Amino acid sequence: MSKVVIIGGGVVGASVARHLAVRGGCDVTLIEQSPSPGAGSTGRATGGARVQFGTEINVRMSKYSIDFIREWDRDCGYDPKGYLFFATSEAGFDSLKRNVEVQRRVGIESTRTVSREEIAEICPLIVTDDIIGGTFGSEDSFINPIALMRSFHDEAAEHGVRFMFGTEVSSIGRVGGRVSGVITADGEIGCDAVVICTGARAARLGSGVGIDIPVRPQRRQIVWARCGEKIPDSLPMVIDVGSGFHFRPARDFIDPSAVTENGDLLLAWPDPNDLTASDDFDAGFIPPVLEQSRRRLKIHASLDVVPTKCRAGLYENTPDHHGIIGPAGPDGLFLACGFSGHGVMHSPATGRAISEMILDGRCGFMDVSALGFDRFENGRLLEESSFI
Repeated sequence: MSKVVIIGGGVVGASVARHLAVRGGCDVTLIEQSPSPGAGSTGRATGGARVQFGTEINVRMSKYSIDFIREWDRDCGYDPKGYLFFATSEAGFDSLKRNVEVQRRVGIESTRTVSREEIAEICPLIVTDDIIGGTFGSEDSFINPIALMRSFHDEAAEHGVRFMFGTEVSSIGRVGGRVSGVITADGEIGCDAVVICTGARAARLGSGVGIDIPVRPQRRQIVWARCGEKIPDSLPMVIDVGSGFHFRPARDFIDPSAVTENGDLLLAWPDPNDLTASDDFDAGFIPPVLEQSRRRLKIHASLDVVPTKCRAGLYENTPDHHGIIGPAGPDGLFLACGFSGHGVMHSPATGRAISEMILDGRCGFMDVSALGFDRFENGRLLEESSFI
């Protein structure tokens, strides 16, 4: 029986472990440097899943993953409130309409273009005077990243996966052109295959085996705001494609009671000047994101920021803002990283893809070759217009 070591116990690594274990035929060990799972980007995610992307591969990854979460017998907080994208320029609206055409080619019927008037009906909280149009996906949803990760962990454990928390992998061993194991403070763990699922930290492990994994960390911050006015129960994720400012109803994935009676909001904005690799929240981010809120939200004056509930996490960006899924470097090494903010929502498809590559030699349920590591060498980079 072949032995597989997965490095990284967040939602992506957990999905790989679960899919390998359910299939059977290999001995799986998952290693996570934190003492408990969810301490990294998984536990800091906004918690959403959408098919509204501009490339077919991202749409397909999302469709498979959302269907998986919706139909799984484990509760992962699936809540199809939808995603609303809006544009304040003709160019932005044209881009959104092209995305819908891509989604139609993949078989998605739940997304549609919407007018300014329809946007005001879907989200009465926002100022619409400068909005030209947008798109709405009714099956796009909120999900609970912690619940999804734990469900993968639980099912993996039920099928015999071993977990090593609080253990850091310092390097990957190799003999000739093949991986031989992973090295920790306690020695080497021999194996036939290694899967790197360490998100924004993936590049360090790759350099040790002679490959440059083009994943770079970038901080994304979220402001938690209490609302003095009642927010609609049907409020979707709302995204300004021009500025990147977006908001959604707040959810505390650990303590649901933390949300107040009126409802709270999570406010986010991709600050173009924030190039730090730290996942510490910077209180200096609050004024600029509130300025975005002031321009867009009618209820802005009623918002009260809760500094203790604001947070930051790391995007694991690739040059084309698409994930890397598949073999790289020495035989037996696989990558599942670089998802550029979409790791949680694409984790079910990623786990199945990697498991089929290891067990069958190829991914058979979906063509994921566009996400291969070799695209950085042969210049087949993708272009995603819906990266936030």
